[in-house]
Amino acid sequence: MTLRLHTFAAPSRFYALAGRLTPWCWAVCVITALAGLYIGFAIAPTDFQQGEAYRIIFIHVPAAWMSMLLYLVLAFWAAWGWMLNARMASMYARAVAPTGAMFTFLALWTGALWGKPTWGTWWVWDARLTSEFILLLMYLGYIALVEAIDDPRRAANAGALLALVGAVNVPIIYFSVRWWNTLHQGSTISATAAPKMVATMLTSMLLLTIAFWAYSFAVVFTRARAVVLENESDTDWVRALARAGTRP
Repeated sequence: MTLRLHTFAAPSRFYALAGRLTPWCWAVCVITALAGLYIGFAIAPTDFQQGEAYRIIFIHVPAAWMSMLLYLVLAFWAAWGWMLNARMASMYARAVAPTGAMFTFLALWTGALWGKPTWGTWWVWDARLTSEFILLLMYLGYIALVEAIDDPRRAANAGALLALVGAVNVPIIYFSVRWWNTLHQGSTISATAAPKMVATMLTSMLLLTIAFWAYSFAVVFTRARAVVLENESDTDWVRALARAGTRP
């Protein structure tokens, strides 16, 4: 198993493997997204307190989950590349960052749409909202930093340091509603307690979480392949791909 992992850590092997997996990830994404949206917006009952406005939860919560998870993935690969001088790990980190930033923005945007009818305002400097906004800034800072440095190795090392510092913010986001008195409601789903929602609501949320997972894999694989081609442009296997692509 270890030998196989080291084999696919080679840029050329990863490029081929990711190309085969990406269409399957897109298929899972589309199927689960359509099913989750249909159940959440057509079958799930209306909430007795929030009315129809609560349905934004089916997008907001999975997006918030992915924003935190992808940052930890980014920090892991960035640190791995920094400590072991592993090229592919640093490329994975670069590929993850834009998708994580997108999900963080989606979580903030849908949270604002949900907050207006329930709190009466688009935004408050609540602990959960503020720490999530800081997460978006960390994503954008990482992207700007690695793109501003021409040398790939120096860029990867500087980005890894920033990513590791930003990782401290993730548990703050998660536990903020427990540590401080906030407007944001507590967790609806917990590993140690029964879900606080009916089965159709839970099914929709989980299906859309799977869809967001599959989307992340598909987009990150595609972006990582582009990063690999950019960083390996002077290698024989990339030149061979270019020659094969230009043949009549």
